[in-house]
Amino acid sequence: MHMMKFDSRNSKYKSPFGSVNPGVRVRFFAETERQDITIFLRLWVDDHEEMINGQRMEGGVEFFYTPDHTGIVWYYFMIYAPEGCKYYSGRGGEGQMFDYPPESYQLTVYEADYTTPEWFRRGVTYQIFPDRFYRPGEILGIEEHKALGHEFTVHENWSDAPDYLPLPGRKHYCPTDFFGGNLWGIAEKLPYIASLGVNCIYLNPIVLSDSNHRYNTADYMRVDPMLGGNEALDHLAKKAEEFGIKLMLDGVYSHTGDDSVYFDKYNKFGGGACSDPNSPYREWFAFREYPTKYRSWWGFETLPEVEEMTPSYMEFVGSVLDRYASSGITSWRLDVADELPDEFIQYLRSRVKANDPEGVLLGEVWEEASNKQAYGKRRKYVDGHELDSVMCYPFRSAMISFFLGRMDGRELANTLLSLMENYPEPFYYAQLNLMGSHDEVRPITALAGAPGRGDICREKQAEITFTPRETKDARARFMLAAAIQYTLPGVPCLYYGDEAGLHGMADPFNRGTYPWGNEDGELVEYFRTLGQARRRIPGLTEHGCAMFGAGSVFVLCRKGVVCMVNRGENTQISLKTEEFAGDMTADLSGSYTDLLSGEKFTDLTGTLMLPAESAFILIKD
Repeated sequence: MHMMKFDSRNSKYKSPFGSVNPGVRVRFFAETERQDITIFLRLWVDDHEEMINGQRMEGGVEFFYTPDHTGIVWYYFMIYAPEGCKYYSGRGGEGQMFDYPPESYQLTVYEADYTTPEWFRRGVTYQIFPDRFYRPGEILGIEEHKALGHEFTVHENWSDAPDYLPLPGRKHYCPTDFFGGNLWGIAEKLPYIASLGVNCIYLNPIVLSDSNHRYNTADYMRVDPMLGGNEALDHLAKKAEEFGIKLMLDGVYSHTGDDSVYFDKYNKFGGGACSDPNSPYREWFAFREYPTKYRSWWGFETLPEVEEMTPSYMEFVGSVLDRYASSGITSWRLDVADELPDEFIQYLRSRVKANDPEGVLLGEVWEEASNKQAYGKRRKYVDGHELDSVMCYPFRSAMISFFLGRMDGRELANTLLSLMENYPEPFYYAQLNLMGSHDEVRPITALAGAPGRGDICREKQAEITFTPRETKDARARFMLAAAIQYTLPGVPCLYYGDEAGLHGMADPFNRGTYPWGNEDGELVEYFRTLGQARRRIPGLTEHGCAMFGAGSVFVLCRKGVVCMVNRGENTQISLKTEEFAGDMTADLSGSYTDLLSGEKFTDLTGTLMLPAESAFILIKD
């Protein structure tokens, strides 16, 4: 006889599913047949403990709790039995017994009026590193950069590999090699981007800078002349609108460049905080010893940190958002969001939504965002006052672990269900599910078993190669992962060139040029099929999802859609609706047609044989 059972993802034991609003009564049910025990629901609310004594009913003990404000409520069960005090908890789903106080279950509470833009939740995002996407003609802006004293090299050959070694006479590598991709080029390729089902283009920084990544901002109000300047951005925004595509810019507001209008370390602009003690920007920066010692981002002196809560800086950033809103661009990705104060992010949200209620504020957060700790406190990204969502790196990590055999289907399902359970529904359905980005090893390379971004130096990364068989296997895994990515709740994000078969280790190898004329045509067509399916099949973007995993198999069920993936050998499986978990009940009845092969399936509750390394995206007839 078990002492008790509870499952946070099963409506028998907890309802409603997942996160809730203040004022919503949550029911918990501890199943037990024992009459000689007393069970308490132990809550940790803010910084204090609360104990709830439940009511006995048939089959167990029932508890009710109504949160009255946003945040996280942690909970587990305490059982007083003749054999001593026991505890029951888990990180999500069915828990287990402990002899000591365990980790708690999580209940996220978020604002009742919190919403995220529907257009974004229902779309596909395409991330572009602008210098490397497409150069329609000669390299622009060279003379303007020379006039600012910028030292750089240019690649006349588009197919060159990015530089990764220090320039002659330099001690450290510096990202100052340019290929000349620009915003005019992106506009020219909009028909191609639109064919992938894309409705949002996320651009890495586009403003004036002396680096190819442009995260060391020199002038927030000026689009880099190498990218075509302000005129090219206005043209791209208007042209993109014709294709039903919105632009999302990269907001870098935790630091500026040292060679900038605002800091002006080298006295090129005049009036900067470092070159002029009476500068209007002086209060933006923290000098320990003026002008040589100052607080900088992770100790990089080329990136002086900003005091974000300085009123004049906040108002300035608001004016930056307004300036780009005048060009029709009202969505932003926040660089290093965990290094921005909560109050600053709240302010940015208010400015974004004032310019456009449908504008998106997306955060760069690498960890699970609901319980993220930074600077000694929990960040309030998901509570309804700050971000619309985040770049979902936990998704990427789970995909790579699953397809490389480091976790099985059950662990994958639990990992993804944890996000569904802990994130507010508007946030969860807007999460940016990515496999590649400018900060990560390219997915095909990662799925070939390459080391992680921080495991080896650049010189060793440059030496890594894979056999044709390893590359072929990695490509196949990437296609299986994409089947999940495009059917899972959230917004699939495609990093430019991944769909064309680009390889590459971490920065700068993941920032190679798009291989125009040498694309992997079959792979491009595959992503075109997936992207266009999201545009026309409602079940892929409506709310509701249930998941199941076992061994080499992962299955997710949405309204009229079932995605089945087998990463291993030929596998026989019998699917049972009661084994699925999520924010809807799995429906496996009826007849289906596979989006990818056209194969017909009838009633998925029988015994199925899944071929080795296969994916099916089944659409109900």
